[in-house]
Amino acid sequence: MTVIIGIKLSNRTETSTEFQNVISKYGCMIKTRIGLHSTCSAVCANYGIILLEIIDDSEIVQLKKDLTAIEGVLLSSMTL
Repeated sequence: MTVIIGIKLSNRTETSTEFQNVISKYGCMIKTRIGLHSTCSAVCANYGIILLEIIDDSEIVQLKKDLTAIEGVLLSSMTL
């Protein structure tokens, strides 16, 4: 079973370290990580969209709980 988690990260510059720590904690479950945020030479957006492809869903409930505990995180998922 494959699970795709879509995450909107607000306050990206303030919460990126905490977010990265959670992602690293569950790194063996994550097959693919794609990060999208708007940027140009003058400004780096303070929000982003992250897509995670989860290949081992044994701890997915705790992963989602840890992610949503971060201020400014909204997530949605689908199972394929």
